[in-house]
Amino acid sequence: MAQPEDRPEYRRDARNTAEGGPVPISVQRGVPDGAEERVAELYWEAFGRKLGAALNPPATGRQFIATHLHRDRAVVALAGDRVVGVAGFQLEGRGLTGGGVADVLTTYGLFRGVPRLALLAVLERTPAPRQLVMDGIAVDADFRGNGIGSLLLRETFRVAADHRCDEVRLDVIDVNPRARALYERHGFTAVRTEQTPYLRRLMGFGAVTTMHRAIAPPAGERP
Repeated sequence: MAQPEDRPEYRRDARNTAEGGPVPISVQRGVPDGAEERVAELYWEAFGRKLGAALNPPATGRQFIATHLHRDRAVVALAGDRVVGVAGFQLEGRGLTGGGVADVLTTYGLFRGVPRLALLAVLERTPAPRQLVMDGIAVDADFRGNGIGSLLLRETFRVAADHRCDEVRLDVIDVNPRARALYERHGFTAVRTEQTPYLRRLMGFGAVTTMHRAIAPPAGERP
């Protein structure tokens, strides 16, 4: 039986340009079977500086992410059958990147694993009731600048609406102004900024801004 993300109404198509000429881009819900390592690669490319403190070395970190992915907690952009963009999110207690205490200790060992758990706890964000929390957007370098981030955001908003969420929340770091500009163009507003100078040397950023965007109910439904 086809899963919801496989049905035609769950696909959004656009045509973007990458090196080599026009490439049709489709957007769907869920990480395709077998694309876990590709998604982990994109995530590490985008967030490796932040995640590396907890999950280095890079090869081990990428494999940890791939092994513990929750495939239904993402929207992906595809060029043909290749994943070229991903937006992960947390909803109803589960996010795209999984792995618990036992998984970290099994992968890194007790003495190296315990401090890594403390760092991962710093990055943890728990959704409030009726809230979807975005984990971030990662786009293949060869496909950037062609609106894929916007496509992923719009489909994530639809996911939130379909799950009866009132808002989408995300955090953006101070060293990523392009991401913040993208979020602002799509209706996000800053609600607070936390100064984190103690993380600058370790993770590469010194402040985190939390942003919210309201979500309208699905068409035909009253708030």
